[in-house]
Amino acid sequence: MNLAQPAPTRRTQAERTALSDARMLDAAVHLIVERGTAGTTLKDVGELAGYSRGLASARFGNKAALFTFIVKAVGEEWIETLRDAVHGKVGLDAICAATDAHYRYVRAGTERIRAFYCLWFDSIGPDADLKQVIANVHERRQRDVEAWIRQGIDAGSVRPDVDVTAVARQFCAAIIGIVYQWLVAPDAHRLIEDLHTGLKQQMTRALARDTTGANA
Repeated sequence: MNLAQPAPTRRTQAERTALSDARMLDAAVHLIVERGTAGTTLKDVGELAGYSRGLASARFGNKAALFTFIVKAVGEEWIETLRDAVHGKVGLDAICAATDAHYRYVRAGTERIRAFYCLWFDSIGPDADLKQVIANVHERRQRDVEAWIRQGIDAGSVRPDVDVTAVARQFCAAIIGIVYQWLVAPDAHRLIEDLHTGLKQQMTRALARDTTGANA
């Protein structure tokens, strides 16, 4: 007796859209890393993702919208990674945990990370939409660092006289500098590790209370 095979489950429109977005994200990331932003076209993204030439154009409209989509998608992945790393920590502990997470994230060297930061540095160009998205990401990072420092002050683990905004800006600027160094020399693993370690030492000097009571 032949048993009828169950009919395959049909995906909803939302599921099909999510799948195509994921495939086009992977394709666009690969092309950016391989060719740069200038050499990445919507047509090639659609084809590499396994769809028609016109699907990426229909979905995003232009390259600027595609690049914005990539930054938001990869940025959210990083935010989730950071939340897991920092969960329950405040002050210097949170900053050191975030720095260690960033080192692991960069050390992994995935195409998504490289594409994200290539777009980050490209945002200084004329694309106003991408520039605003990157500015929002940067401001969000700085607000997080400021919150960790203030929580550390409240908990008594961070010097009460610290300039919260200034230290947060220094931290974020240092992270961007480390990333640029990594993009230039992705195989300089010891250097990247030393830079992250040095950043933690710098933050310790800036934030840690003097247990002798000198800055109590």
